[in-house]
Amino acid sequence: MEENVIYTRELTKRFGTFTAVDRISFNVRRGEIFGFLGANGAGKTTAMRMLCGLSVPTAGEGRVAGFDIATEAEEVKKHIGYMSQRFSLYEDLKIWENLRLFGGIYGMKDKEIARKTDEMLTDLGFESVRDTFVRALPLGWKQKLAFSVSIFHEPRVVFLDEPTGGVDPVTRRQFWELIYRAADRGITVFVTTHYMDEAEYCDRVSIMVDGRIEALDTPERLRARFQAATMDEVFQQLARKAVRKSD
Repeated sequence: MEENVIYTRELTKRFGTFTAVDRISFNVRRGEIFGFLGANGAGKTTAMRMLCGLSVPTAGEGRVAGFDIATEAEEVKKHIGYMSQRFSLYEDLKIWENLRLFGGIYGMKDKEIARKTDEMLTDLGFESVRDTFVRALPLGWKQKLAFSVSIFHEPRVVFLDEPTGGVDPVTRRQFWELIYRAADRGITVFVTTHYMDEAEYCDRVSIMVDGRIEALDTPERLRARFQAATMDEVFQQLARKAVRKSD
């Protein structure tokens, strides 16, 4: 039986009388690339915050990396990686210094940090620029470095919040090669994106509308179900049903 790294049942978040996330239920398997889509206002950001242990559910249940998101939030945080759409590394530190800093934050031992730093710099082709300050890097390089930092401690799951925003198509494809390699190592990838071509790269995709998951399946099956040529067409059909406009 395949291991579920993310599990939710009837997960709900209310703010006063407003229900941001409305009884969503889904599982994500180990090593799966899971696309979590929805227009602005759909509730996906609120749902992701609950899964990361940053927001307490109002009702329902959820487990991430084996830990209860409501009662074991600190353990959840230790076993996940996270990369936001806003660049989150320290621009006034060198590339290798960022890796060492985050390795320490994740509680890794000095020898392990040193070994992983050398491995990661080689893997990224960054050996010759290891002493470069992050602020001097092109955006695409920064994004690849930020992703590498988010999985530096080999988390069971990494949450990526619109990780390729603002980068060119070639760099986006290179970024997704890093995602594939992480998934091949058994890291579960939970990703939000506004680029519907990227939804095609996912093993499965869910699409939220007004706080609920309206569709969840492989890209191929979703296209067949909605008689659509692309995932963008699927998304547009569902997004047109939305009533609310902001998250």
